[in-house]
Amino acid sequence: MEIRYFKHWSSHLNRDMEFKVYGHAGRPVMFVPCQGGRFFDFENFQMVDHWAQWIEEGRCTVYSIDCIDNETYANFGADYRWRIEQHERWYNYVIEELVPYIRHLSGERNGYDQGIMTFGCSMGAMHAANIFFRRPDLFNAVFAISGLYDSKEYFGDYMDEILYRNTPVEYLRNMPDDHYYKGMYNDRQMLFVVGQGAWEDVLLSSTRWLEQVMRDKGIHAQVDYWGYDVNHDWPWWYKMVAHYAPRFLY
Repeated sequence: MEIRYFKHWSSHLNRDMEFKVYGHAGRPVMFVPCQGGRFFDFENFQMVDHWAQWIEEGRCTVYSIDCIDNETYANFGADYRWRIEQHERWYNYVIEELVPYIRHLSGERNGYDQGIMTFGCSMGAMHAANIFFRRPDLFNAVFAISGLYDSKEYFGDYMDEILYRNTPVEYLRNMPDDHYYKGMYNDRQMLFVVGQGAWEDVLLSSTRWLEQVMRDKGIHAQVDYWGYDVNHDWPWWYKMVAHYAPRFLY
């Protein structure tokens, strides 16, 4: 498997940011790590082993990116406004600095430009979904496992205009029925999956909320609920990848 490492300066975050690339061709998949995770977690937590077949076949190239969750969502005790402003700076880094880099690298290998698939588990799923919903012109698929799609777990009852536009259940339920994003969503691949076992309670509730909002708005996404023995942990996420990833790649 071809693996490459990149470091580049972010003017939005005023620091170097890093990411790793796994593969040589195929659909670009942007992996967002779990809460407090880093760009090397795709490898360190062995998720790469469960994508290896498709990576080596040239069906996908995975771009494992960096997050700053410990400064933003997971920065409990810090000022709410500062935390979400910092998250928005990270979001803008992804959209304006990282995505063009990914599209360039992908285009070099595939010979053409194409949309990017977002993928993540836990907080990574939350970011993957939010990024997809905010910019369906750039992303053509989302695969979100055990994610939170509201902000209450991290911000309580606090809400401002920046947090609002990073909270899918809020901005989707208020989206005008004639908004052109709705047609784009329904032309994309969307999969949200969650277990019903240990440590999934809050994620399960949030996923059900997102499902109801999407149903009410006529947004056609697949939402699957696994069994009561399915816990919020990597071994189950590996099984979900094995079960679902081929539908995005063949």
